Amino acid sequence: MTRQLQTLKEFISKEAFSGVLLFATTILAMIFANSSLSANYYDLWHMPLGVTFGDTNISMSLTSWINDGLMSLFFLMVGLEIKREMLIGELSSISKASFPIVAAIGGMIIPALIYVGFNLNNPIGFGIPMATDIAFALGILMLLGDKVNPALKLFLVALAVVDDLGAVLVVATVYTSEIHPEYFLQVGVIYALIWILNKKGVTQLWPYLILGIGLWVYIHSIGIHATIAGVLLAFAIPIKSKINEKEFIDNSRVAIDDFEQNIDEIKILNHKQIDSLESISYGYDKVQNPLVKLEHQLHGFSAFFIMPLFAFSNAGVAIDFGGVSQHLMIVLGVMCGLIIGKPLGIVGFTYIASKFNIIKKSDNLSWDEIVAVGFLGGIGFTMSIFITDLAFSDEATISAVKLGIFAASFISAIIGVLLINRAHKKALH
Repeated sequence: MTRQLQTLKEFISKEAFSGVLLFATTILAMIFANSSLSANYYDLWHMPLGVTFGDTNISMSLTSWINDGLMSLFFLMVGLEIKREMLIGELSSISKASFPIVAAIGGMIIPALIYVGFNLNNPIGFGIPMATDIAFALGILMLLGDKVNPALKLFLVALAVVDDLGAVLVVATVYTSEIHPEYFLQVGVIYALIWILNKKGVTQLWPYLILGIGLWVYIHSIGIHATIAGVLLAFAIPIKSKINEKEFIDNSRVAIDDFEQNIDEIKILNHKQIDSLESISYGYDKVQNPLVKLEHQLHGFSAFFIMPLFAFSNAGVAIDFGGVSQHLMIVLGVMCGLIIGKPLGIVGFTYIASKFNIIKKSDNLSWDEIVAVGFLGGIGFTMSIFITDLAFSDEATISAVKLGIFAASFISAIIGVLLINRAHKKALH
């Protein structure tokens, strides 16, 4: 349990700093987009780049390489988090998982319905208000410090994992281009090879990652959004290590004893000591869980490079309220979905399900705190922006929607902070 809490603390601390970095890069992108450098800013991200694999040629703009390529690594990390939580975390049992799952489902369905209510003739953007930006939400919790109940952080993390899974399913099933079924065979063969590695007990990560590149290429060729390749690869990464902890401890103890017995007067290590260290290093590689190891390696890269770069390349929007009024119903659908739909869905679904004894609320969580989490769930930001670029192709519409996302995320964050402060004061009394 101590190890799990330490892992959670590290996860939250990284997400918190990532949230600050995301905010900074967003402000920077907005400054560039509304300055004399705006033309250079847009030209940079629309610069075409191409890669050829045999007979397959992939040519996209720099922004598309970020959104389709680097974001695949982000979704690989998301998939690893989902698998870990389902196997050993907050989603590993029905009793643990039922409350955040119901909350996440409500937090996706109600915002989508609100959006569709505003846009009956063009509901394609319904996925935009369904998303939650976990980095920003957790970042806010960290800034509030001791005012935040630890159980609330756990609930938000579990909720966000299920929310991410919902976003993956929406992207895979709704936001796809023209389908080219002739590439399904290559995808099937590559994915089968990846699972064969898993079943054969291969714990080295590089064979999975090499095959994962091929999986990405052919999924992109099919027309399904290529980020799905990251999630599919994540589900096939093994969690079981080559040796167990006890075996690692026993072997390491023997190696350390050998190292100590071979200490001499020479100031450099001798060959026997080097062999002892290599034995420990060998065990270190074998005892690590491949899934957790890859997730740990990707987390910092994602938090401090991929997501800030995504924000910097996608958040640069010219402030044009004329465009907002022109696409008012779409913008209102997104904003109301995030500000009203998220808390209404999260709180409403869990409250009703609790009253009917379908799920049970943790005694460590108050309803005031759940309402606060509902509003923090309305911080769509990067994930909502990501889906916006998939849902619409018209630049004016995309810019208007992004402004709506920024406004809704800011309002949701303010309300969430006020409600957490209120819940903290009530708990003290």
